[in-house]
Amino acid sequence: MPIHTDSHGEEVSQDPKVADEFSARDATMMCNRLAKFIILLVLFLLIIVELPGCSWFRRQEVHNPDELALKGMQAFEDEDYRDALKAFSTLKERYPYSRYAILAELKIGDAHYHRKEYPEAIAAYQEFASLHPKNEAIPYVLFQIGACYYEQLETEDRDQTPTREAISSFERLVKAYPTSPQSDKAKARIQICRELLAENELYVARFYYNSKHYKAALARFQLVLSDYSDVISSVTHREVEELVVICKRKVADIIE
Repeated sequence: MPIHTDSHGEEVSQDPKVADEFSARDATMMCNRLAKFIILLVLFLLIIVELPGCSWFRRQEVHNPDELALKGMQAFEDEDYRDALKAFSTLKERYPYSRYAILAELKIGDAHYHRKEYPEAIAAYQEFASLHPKNEAIPYVLFQIGACYYEQLETEDRDQTPTREAISSFERLVKAYPTSPQSDKAKARIQICRELLAENELYVARFYYNSKHYKAALARFQLVLSDYSDVISSVTHREVEELVVICKRKVADIIE
């Protein structure tokens, strides 16, 4: 078997089988070292990314009010209301005295509205109206407050608090800004809300009537005629009048 000496003067076997064994062993060791290195590198990167305030591997945050306003508007136009809300909220908190602060306050309400977060939208709009009562956007803000309640309308057999709140908001708009672009639309929605209230009163009145609580039913039927005669059909109007007569007779019989 051939023998030769290496650079240190030691004898090294030239047997092909032995050489192959050494080569395989060296390759395995190198693979293991490489795998360990990759694992350590991945762990290092994960730790770096999670470090608070670290921006090595993150997109640079926007801090400038102009950039935040632009980012918010772009997100809004893309209907990404989550990112829009985040941008405008950051703008409002960090730069309350910037020229974009009022825009941010308004758009926070709009973003909540489009996300169907109506209580949050109402709070934002009300805050805007309180802080900027003379702002040109107030008619729009008042309409949006009404719209938030309007979007929460229930059927005639459910609680009608949102209906009444919507009417109150829309009436405030119509009274204060009768010539505003939102006024006509507010009037139309007031009519729809009043029709729903009439249906609710009729629902309750019929429930009392069918339960033989004629005095309570009479009060409800009379309320429909006095407050909602302009939003019920002529057929319904005649029906209610007839029910009023019947209820009065039933109440009289009970008293006797």
